Amino acid sequence: PSAADRNAQACFLNCCLTLACANQIIFCNLLQAYAKFAGAPLIVNTINNSWSSPKADVPVLISEDIVISQPAKILNFLRKQRYNADYELSAKQGADTLAYIALLEEKLLPALLHTFWVEAENYCSVTKPWFASRIPFPLSLYLPGKMSREALNRILLTRGGPPLYSLTEVEAQIYRDAKECLNLLSKRLGTSQFFFGNTPTTLDAFVFGFLAPVYKVCFPRVQLQEHLKELTNLCRFCDDILTCYFKLTVTGKFYFSSTFSHV
Repeated sequence: PSAADRNAQACFLNCCLTLACANQIIFCNLLQAYAKFAGAPLIVNTINNSWSSPKADVPVLISEDIVISQPAKILNFLRKQRYNADYELSAKQGADTLAYIALLEEKLLPALLHTFWVEAENYCSVTKPWFASRIPFPLSLYLPGKMSREALNRILLTRGGPPLYSLTEVEAQIYRDAKECLNLLSKRLGTSQFFFGNTPTTLDAFVFGFLAPVYKVCFPRVQLQEHLKELTNLCRFCDDILTCYFKLTVTGKFYFSSTFSHV
């Protein structure tokens, strides 16, 4: 095998299950999807404590003596190893990819943070017990609450302020923005299998990373999930990736992250 193949075969993607906030969950899942789309033979190690990873953060990619911890840098590394899902994209499609990724991060991420960590019923019945059960005592009593407060602070810092003066107004706006984002994604996807035709690209990995937790995690308060399920082409998009690339049945449960064998 080539040097690039040997390097890729030595890669480990460490995905945290317990100390990941919503954006880390998204990045773990989208990087796994991208690796599958590009044919990168990664070994995925699921860990319970992010501080046990080499960079004390997740996701982390290790190749021989190289340790990479930022999602953008991991994607660039894979591309340099000739695992590029975007070879056939035009310059315009590349620009569209960047624009839609920015849209996801600006319009959809705040609603995901709120759904996981701020919405009281979701947090108390799903997020907190699930994460706390995988964190050693006594940290399990402290860390989930800390992460919930950090998520709320991030939402207020980025989306609060005039003319949105109350938390209720901020919450209403972030869900309006998220639903508008989903509508735009649905319109862009149309009847195509993927966003740029019949082959998945970076944009498909990002969209999947953002949508899959909303689509599959069973929350009691599901206004964003209900809206997503009205957009049947986006649901079909998620189902196709889960069945074709993750070997998960459409009716199977999708957890915050999963362990996958060597590709």
